[in-house]
Amino acid sequence: MVDPDSGVAPWRQVRDQLLHLMRVGELPVGALLPSIRQLARDLGLSVGTVARVYRELETAGLLHTARRAGTVVAAVPQPETDVATALDDAATHYVLAAKALGVNSHHAVQAVLHAYRNGG
Repeated sequence: MVDPDSGVAPWRQVRDQLLHLMRVGELPVGALLPSIRQLARDLGLSVGTVARVYRELETAGLLHTARRAGTVVAAVPQPETDVATALDDAATHYVLAAKALGVNSHHAVQAVLHAYRNGG
């Protein structure tokens, strides 16, 4: 399910949900995923949005797509320890909070720089 009001991009919501399902074993290695078109239709998203998720997860070695056989889970993702991903997640949460406060991007960036200079 994709929440259009969450402030998180739909492709990211889909990716995060698939990663979660793989980590908790609901999508084990070898599990067949719906086709891109089917999942896009089920979620009310564009085919391109779902294709982006599948491509990203395939590039990461977590999915494997074979003609006629479909897309299957190729590996279980490791817990997120990637600094870039963690930083991106923190930035997303900060931006959502700043927007909820009605702060424009200039002031939000200034607040980050101020906090960074002062040690957080």
